Amino acid sequence: MKPIFARQSGATLLVSLIMLILLSLMTLTTFKLSKTSLQIAGNQQQRSQALAAAQSAIEEVISSTRFATAPDKAILAPCNKEANTTCVDLNADGTTDVKVVVTPTCVSSQVIPVAALDFTSPSDAGCIIGTGQSFGVEGGASNNSLCANMLWDIQAVAADAVTNAQYVVNQGTAVRVSSTTLCP
Repeated sequence: MKPIFARQSGATLLVSLIMLILLSLMTLTTFKLSKTSLQIAGNQQQRSQALAAAQSAIEEVISSTRFATAPDKAILAPCNKEANTTCVDLNADGTTDVKVVVTPTCVSSQVIPVAALDFTSPSDAGCIIGTGQSFGVEGGASNNSLCANMLWDIQAVAADAVTNAQYVVNQGTAVRVSSTTLCP
């Protein structure tokens, strides 16, 4: 008759093999989860960098009123001589990482009513007109001033050169112009 220990030696080997397989599966799952987390963090970083590049390009356009008169030349020094583009080097290696294309679009031009002007403000003084009353005469006095607000939608599309990921930012702005100025 064999001792009890001799019959159990194969069971110990089988249990340790199962435990080894379970540990290997747990290690593999942990590795895949950490890899996915790193990819998510990397994507979020690229998204933030593209957003910052797009916002910077929009601020460059809005910082002057050049876009109101020449929307196709809104950026003074375009990237690669392409109209309304900026190139951003994020890691200072001399190559373009994010290319931003800016498109200013005139939405409307609205004449400012005289009642909406501040008579004490120097910027509104040039908009105030004094016209006589002409009751019943076509083209007579109206409540309109000499100025208008030209409303613009400025869109920036930032594209990552490596991943081709795109981020689109829209921002609205208004520019005070003469009431006779039409959208280009």
